[in-house]
This record gives sequence, C-alpha cells and structure tokens, in this order.
Amino acid sequence: MMTKCADPVILNLWHPVGAIAEAAPGAVQETVLLEERLSFAVDADGEPVVWRSRPDVQRADHIPPADRLPAISAYGYVWTSLGSPPAELFPIPEYQEPDRRKLNAATFGVNVSAPRAIENFLDMGHFPYVHTDILGVEPHTEVKEYDVEISVDRDEILATRCRFFQPMASTASDGGADVDYVYRVPHPYCSVLYKSSPVDETRRDVIAVFLQPVDQEHVRAHMLLCVLDEDNEDKVIKRFQQTIFGQDKPILENQVPKRLPLDPRAETPIRADKSAIAYRRWLSQKGVTYGVIPAAA
Repeated sequence: MMTKCADPVILNLWHPVGAIAEAAPGAVQETVLLEERLSFAVDADGEPVVWRSRPDVQRADHIPPADRLPAISAYGYVWTSLGSPPAELFPIPEYQEPDRRKLNAATFGVNVSAPRAIENFLDMGHFPYVHTDILGVEPHTEVKEYDVEISVDRDEILATRCRFFQPMASTASDGGADVDYVYRVPHPYCSVLYKSSPVDETRRDVIAVFLQPVDQEHVRAHMLLCVLDEDNEDKVIKRFQQTIFGQDKPILENQVPKRLPLDPRAETPIRADKSAIAYRRWLSQKGVTYGVIPAAA
C-alpha cells in the first residue's frame, strides 16, 4: 500500500483535476489526487467547488465553506490543492488571446510518475523514433545544441533555441519544416511548450501538459491546446495531439523505475538530455520527494 503524500512541496501546489468543458454544470465529478478521493463540481458560471469525497453529499452547494478545498478555474481546468497553495497559478498570457483555439485535447490515464512524464515531454531525441513521419523522421535525428536555464526569479526551467525538423508539426502544417521550440517547466508536474506556428511565423502555438498525480506511479495527463488554426475542426486538432500522446503512453509505461531517480549518477545522460538534467536538479533543490527517488544524502 502506497502511503499518502507527505511531501509539503507537492501538497502546497495547485493541481488540475478536470476539464471544465467536459463537466456539466452542477454535476458532481469524482477523482483522485495524491491518493485522496475528491469530488468537484462547476457551476453555470464556471466557478469550481472541490471537497474531499463524502458519501452523504451529492451536491456542491451542500458543502459548507469550511469543508471546501482551495479551488480555481484556469486554462480550461479546475485546479485544487490539499495544502496552502500560492495566490496565483503560473501565467500563460497566450491563453487570453481571442483568436486562439483553446481545447482539452484529451485526459489520459498513464501508469507512470508525474516527473517521468514531464521528462518525456521535454525530450526531443525520441521524436524520429516514436513519432515517425509526424514530429520527426530519420535521418534527421540529431538534437542540436540548445540553451537551458533555471530561473530563480520566475521559479521555472526554460529551454530555448530548440530546433527540430518535423514532417508534420501540426494540423495546420503543409509539409516538413524546421520547427522552433521553447519549453517551460513552471511547476514540478506541469510543462508548457511553445512551437512556431505554421499559420503565423511571428507567433507560437502553445501545448501544455498538466499532470494530476493520482499516486506516486499513476497520473492523469491533461493536454491543453492553445493554437492558431482557422481551418480544422476541434476533433481534428484534438485527434492529432491524441495520436502523439498515444505513441508516448506505452514508452512511458515501460520505463523502469516508474519514479524519477534524482541522483545524477542513476541514469547516464547524453547532451540532448540537458533539460532533463536541469529538471532533476530543480526538483532536488526544491526538496521534492513525491514521484521521485531522492538522491542519497
């Protein structure tokens, strides 16, 4: 039996629990966060109420305010916390731009720790082999030199100058192109990717993965799309991203160990893993213990 989360860093964060567009107003949804059974509902105005599940309560308005967990609605999802979360969630300014398509591409259950899933999201080296003819193709397999910084001010990791040849970068693409990427990790279990838009070269599509840790070795991965695409239906845009994630899922679930080792000697890195090394170091610096194998003291 896995013990419930006792990691204060993780307990005091905001975590996503469901897509607002998929929650009927007033309907109570059941989920699990950090091994705690939770219920939530969204009212007609999109305001969320979250509480620890109780068999005697079937409606959000029956929950006294003192029994409610912190709750916010952000980027199309309900977020909650089992601790004392910060006043605000990390910013994604592009989400406010009116001409973007904003969709929950899918929510996938994955049998892996949240840190392993974030590390996979940061890895460009697997594109030609796992996402063949979509995000990569042989012989274009080299991960070119890129920059990574851990920003103390913004409390996030930023990887810039990432470039990769992609045969089909998005549903709006009309052929192969070198695609510019920027990766942000503004939260131990969330990552935001910016990639050059095939529609407007001055702007970037935004794709984010917001992980809901069910326990130390299981997540629900909520995939946000915030993209420029006037031509394709929602279901086409979603299906493209679902295909990508469907290719990643078996790779993730076969990783051993399922928790991410933070000891620098635990797994042999290569140059392409620069962002993964920074991510592990950042988690160590924060003192994260949930979903990882901490480095030996």
